[in-house]
Amino acid sequence: MAPSTTKQWSVTGSDKGFDGLELVDAAIPKVGDNDVLVKLHAASLNYRDLIIPKGQYPFPASFPIVPASDGAGEVVEVGPKVSKWKKGDKVVTLFNQGHQYGPVDVSMMGTGLGGALDGALRQYGVFNETGLVRAPANLSHVEASTLSCAALTSWNALYGLKPLKPGETVLVQGTGGVSIFALQFAKAAGARVIATTSSKEKEETLKKLGADHVINYKEDPNWGETAKKLSANGAGVEHVIEVGGANTLKQSLNAIKFEGVISIIGFLGGGNVEASIIECLMHICTARGVYVGSRALMEDMVAAIEANDIHPVVDKEVFDFEKTKEAYEYMWQQKHFGKLVIKIE
Repeated sequence: MAPSTTKQWSVTGSDKGFDGLELVDAAIPKVGDNDVLVKLHAASLNYRDLIIPKGQYPFPASFPIVPASDGAGEVVEVGPKVSKWKKGDKVVTLFNQGHQYGPVDVSMMGTGLGGALDGALRQYGVFNETGLVRAPANLSHVEASTLSCAALTSWNALYGLKPLKPGETVLVQGTGGVSIFALQFAKAAGARVIATTSSKEKEETLKKLGADHVINYKEDPNWGETAKKLSANGAGVEHVIEVGGANTLKQSLNAIKFEGVISIIGFLGGGNVEASIIECLMHICTARGVYVGSRALMEDMVAAIEANDIHPVVDKEVFDFEKTKEAYEYMWQQKHFGKLVIKIE
């Protein structure tokens, strides 16, 4: 018998920073005909989760809201009309609950967990049966909790518009969640990977993960041209995972191959970009904003994770549920490597 209440974290507003995070007790909603009750075992944080309470998130958000789009758990109850799930199934959350397949549209943008709808930082959650995806059989709850945002975003970047082919070259920037997942997915597909970092220590880790070349962008300010020279026949890279925005887009344009795709997934360097969109014509390339991905894409990604036995890179510090605020501070101070996970008991 499932409990009637759950402990959950709540973001109370966008003007209090992490002080606006509160641990509260809440009633568990009734499970509807097409709903599933999930006992959540782990959730992971994304940069998005940090900037929502700081008022810096550019997409829809409502308050109070249970944070975190990324969660993994086990089905404990199903509604009478549910056909996809049964009690005991291991599942992960879908970032945009309304994005089932095909291109994203405006209405789907308003269904993001942890922003518009209550997210995963709670002991129990009720979701529509279409708002969940089967967890990969080869992953623990902690590992599976990292897939909903960063992993799916990188999968969409590599396969959503112009699918990556074996032998092509992918340029990934830094060691954030999306970049690490893109490195792993690209290597599993038989592609070459060029990675950038500013740290000698992280350079070694990137090589252990399979990066063919690592460029220190602090030592080499023209790393875009260097990446192009390192690509097959010096023609440029087919895919760029662009996370920096103002600080990196010019270099991404210098690295891209004719007809290549620059997938813009972040703006860590800020939004004031010097490079103009007209440069896509000069470089004969596509620059594409990527907003996570659909359930159909996520199911493809789960299949690939299982087939290649891919394991997400999880930071050495896994936080307890009660220490969620400390987890936010730890990530904000950039102490993490890979995904930062919170265990939910």
